[in-house]
Formats: sequence, C-alpha cells, structure tokens
Amino acid sequence: TWLDEHGVEYQFHDYKKEGIDANRLHTWCTEHGWEKILNRQGTTFRKLDDADKQDIDQNKAVALMQANPSMIKRPVLDTGSQRLV
Repeated sequence: TWLDEHGVEYQFHDYKKEGIDANRLHTWCTEHGWEKILNRQGTTFRKLDDADKQDIDQNKAVALMQANPSMIKRPVLDTGSQRLV
C-alpha cells in the first residue's frame, strides 16, 4: 500500500470482521455527514428493502452501517485528530 511504501506506521482495522462501535460512526458522520460515510451505491445497500432505504437520518445510517459494515465507504483514514474519507 502507499502507506507501506512511504514508511507510514498505521493500524489496520477491518470493521467487516471486527465490527465498529456506534460512537466512532457518529463521530465520522458528524464530521463528514452520514451521506458521505454511507455507501448507497454498493450492492448491500441496494439489496435492502425499500422501507429500510426511506427516511434515513444519521441515527438510522449508523444503525445500518453497524449491522452491515460493508455499507461504510472505504477507506477511512483516522489520524486521531482528523478523519479522511
């Protein structure tokens, strides 16, 4: 990866396998907007029932991403003081 090639230390978090807590998702959504964090173009989101796709707000988006981590846009780089999507 670019980080490896440039000697940048990092810790990889596979939230598909390890999960992700709601507080972290809320932080990302507050900073960037849930619309930017929730991947609505992916097959996981598109396969949802129409009712689940309606009336999405930040709380519903976080719940969807926690239940289906593949709905989180990737990569997210968290430097501790800044998050980049």
